[in-house]
Amino acid sequence: MSSNKVIVITGASSGIGAALAEQLGAQDYQLVLAARREPQLRQVAEPFGENALAVVCDVCHRSDVDQLRDAALQRFGQVDVWVNNAGRGIYRPVLELTDSDVDEMLAVNLKSALYGMQTIVPYFQQRGLGHLINISSFLGRIPFASNRSIYSASKAALNSLTANLRMDLARAYPDIHVSLVMPGSVATGFAAGALGAPPGAVPMPGAQTASEAAAAIAALIEHPVAEIYTNSANTPELVQRYFADPAAFEASNRR
Repeated sequence: MSSNKVIVITGASSGIGAALAEQLGAQDYQLVLAARREPQLRQVAEPFGENALAVVCDVCHRSDVDQLRDAALQRFGQVDVWVNNAGRGIYRPVLELTDSDVDEMLAVNLKSALYGMQTIVPYFQQRGLGHLINISSFLGRIPFASNRSIYSASKAALNSLTANLRMDLARAYPDIHVSLVMPGSVATGFAAGALGAPPGAVPMPGAQTASEAAAAIAALIEHPVAEIYTNSANTPELVQRYFADPAAFEASNRR
């Protein structure tokens, strides 16, 4: 049950963001959906009529993110949940990374989420409540796909910022929740759209559907916790194996 919550979702024109919008819209949440691609974004928002606002937004620009917050408040009068979901992948091992590769991945996967945190959390602090959700990846925890090196590194940095923000807020703002979501492989166009993607790039084995990942995030909105893995069938076990013995894990997963 939505209780008329207003939820902002970035990267909402496709993939997990679009699937999350579809599920939350069906539960009568009020949605503010943001992405760069206007036709696709409006197609996601259209079924929900007045309960959804589509905002064309490049989250790599702080001013766009501030305007997204303002548009949400102007339309619905409040924001209850903010989901930093926008992201982009890359296929590039460490020794082949260029400056532009690093800059692009940090801008899309880390700085955009930082802008979201810095624009919405002060508003949550004024209200005394709210829920920030950062969409990361299990690759931010383990070197399972070394050819996605700087993507994984950007998500590891996001994991750290999220945890530190949660610690900063915990004592003075117990009703502001800060959650980290770590999907495993998800069967979307994300892999094919990654920088340097080889022809016919597909998700890694054992991929979830976008709807399955979105369902885990929707449940998190109803019952906030610090961290979740959306694919509970394998990703927590992989992470536990890695931290128990990194050398053994790396030896068994070399390609």
